[in-house]
Amino acid sequence: MMAYIARRILLMIPTLIGIMAVSFLVVQFAPGGPVERVIAQLNGTGVSATARVTGGGGDFAGTPAGAQGGTSGGALKYRGAQGLDPAFVAQLEKQFGFDKPPLERFLLMLKNYGTFHFGESYFRDISVIDLIKEKMPVSISLGLWMTLISYGISIPLGIAKAVRDGSRFDVWTSVAIVIGYAVPGFLFAVLLVVLFAGGSFLDWFPLGGLTSDNWAQLSWPARIVDYLWHLVLPITAMSLSAFATTTLLTKNSFLEEIRKQYVTTARMKGLTEGRILYGHVFRNAMLIVIAGFPAAFVSSFFAGSLLIETIFNLDGLGLLGFESVVNRDYPVVFATLYIFSLVGLILGLISDLTYTWVDPRIDFETRDV
Repeated sequence: MMAYIARRILLMIPTLIGIMAVSFLVVQFAPGGPVERVIAQLNGTGVSATARVTGGGGDFAGTPAGAQGGTSGGALKYRGAQGLDPAFVAQLEKQFGFDKPPLERFLLMLKNYGTFHFGESYFRDISVIDLIKEKMPVSISLGLWMTLISYGISIPLGIAKAVRDGSRFDVWTSVAIVIGYAVPGFLFAVLLVVLFAGGSFLDWFPLGGLTSDNWAQLSWPARIVDYLWHLVLPITAMSLSAFATTTLLTKNSFLEEIRKQYVTTARMKGLTEGRILYGHVFRNAMLIVIAGFPAAFVSSFFAGSLLIETIFNLDGLGLLGFESVVNRDYPVVFATLYIFSLVGLILGLISDLTYTWVDPRIDFETRDV
């Protein structure tokens, strides 16, 4: 098993390099860039999500520690640069690191990322890692709670549906799941705000942030309640469509195992249904559900998080990623991509290791990576 883990860890290196290389290549052909955005804002024609440009002579909030993304070239390639000193535009390119060839910038980015040095945001006076840490609590809270709640409800519900296949319970729960899956999460979020967050009816739940303004003055039990109270509406909106896939996947997986010969043999031996279901069927049927956990966990940070964070006024990684792409804040864009790619690869390895815990018969030592 240790040899397999070592192979998987070594395989992460070329995988990460490939992901970053493709993303870097796409950026080279993307229109616009941080230099063009600065020029547009200095000319009064730029539209920015949150970017700040201070000063009239190139005094910008934050400079990149490495060369992360962008397109290099001379001052004449920038539209709207007419009337600006070419030396000033060249200074912008140097400040953002675009005075170097693309290959050199990419290799420098890989070197910095290998030591988890992500530089500073182009348009914010803060390092990228500190910016991500600042937004991380919101995304972790949303992603973790949504995953735990969806799996905690979907797996027992899927098992119950498999045992009662074809019954009224199975039919009505399937109808409810399909309806919940069909309703867009952001639309349900707006409905929750209108009904329960002071929109037009009730004002039961707060909006904005994970805690109240007086959270520091509250007792520990009150802090926990306040934190959970802020999460009720966004987690409900995000989890609505998350039940369908896991529930139906669990049901179909259990149905497939229940119909196999070893279950019939176990019943003939006089084993109880509970022992058959949870002693034999469970570990076989849950393999496919476990396989999808890493993807579900990582996607929970992104799927619908931008709209949910916007609607409920939560400043997390989803909103940060969107603003960074709009503002061409490439250090933030590439750093978040790198971190979540790395997390996804690590969770994939953890998923394989969980296979062996659920079913010790699985041996990864004899399997090619």
